[in-house]
Amino acid sequence: MTENTPDALEVSIVVPIYNEEENLSELLRRVSAAMEPTGRSWELICVDDCSSDTSATLLEQLATTRPWLHPLYLIRNYGQSAAMQAGFDAAVGAVVVTLDGDLQNDPADIPGLLDMLDQRPEIDIISGWRKFRQDRYINRKLPSMIANALISRMTGVHLHDYGCSLKVYRSESIRDVKIYGELHRFIPALAAQFGAKVIEVPVSHHARMHGKSKYGIDRTLRVVLDLLWVKFLLRFLHRPMHAFGGAGITLLLPGLLALGVLVVEKLFLGENIGGRPLLLLGVMLTLMGVQLVAMGLLGEILIRIYHEPAGRAQYLLRAAPRRRGTAKAAPEPHS
Repeated sequence: MTENTPDALEVSIVVPIYNEEENLSELLRRVSAAMEPTGRSWELICVDDCSSDTSATLLEQLATTRPWLHPLYLIRNYGQSAAMQAGFDAAVGAVVVTLDGDLQNDPADIPGLLDMLDQRPEIDIISGWRKFRQDRYINRKLPSMIANALISRMTGVHLHDYGCSLKVYRSESIRDVKIYGELHRFIPALAAQFGAKVIEVPVSHHARMHGKSKYGIDRTLRVVLDLLWVKFLLRFLHRPMHAFGGAGITLLLPGLLALGVLVVEKLFLGENIGGRPLLLLGVMLTLMGVQLVAMGLLGEILIRIYHEPAGRAQYLLRAAPRRRGTAKAAPEPHS
């Protein structure tokens, strides 16, 4: 293996860690066994998300004999998205690989994915697909299938498996992507807004041998809430008036129409409108519409405050198209 200097580093592998003390030693052994034969320079960034077991201590001990291991320790439990962001911020490789620390992802798939990325210069992200997933159907596979269908439909980036952590990124494809909350599963969709090209490849998946899963069926609701934010982010971030203003006008027009009808009845027909339900409905719709339009105006002001003082551009330029290589086709990853 070539010396891992920041100037020559080819691959950074980012692994969020939370209470994986029983899996860490085997994880490092498998990653090393997969990467050393490739001849690539690499590093492994394990981000401990304030584990309550001995994961952090074990990482510190393992790092003393493994110069390619670079542990990071979060001061409290922030969640997987923040742990991944910390790993992205620390990574210096031209290619960034992510996988889980529970050994359900197979590090042996990484060399094949790296070779495939070399052979496909037009591709920026390779997303793993756990085609033969080794999880329970009701509380893991079924919610995941529903969530993947919703995410694909609403974001326009169609993947079978957004939840698979094994992904390969060109570093420039995620340079402008910042993930908050639990947005780590949406990284391909978020990167696509910056022009990243995404493909999906079947990868191996194993049943969990040690420890407990950190996910359950309750995460489906959180995925839906995050998806609403991602949909807004992708479509309306630079034009909030189209979102809030459009909804506001939709409410404002019928509200004004209802009030107009009541004014005509009062002035020309002498009707008593004080107790009419239509009056309450008209006032409510009008007030809600005005508030939404006002929110759209405030959103437009905030967008300009965000971009102009810091000199941020409202657009990104794409690099010149990469030329296809002439090397032989990469072998298919394990499935």
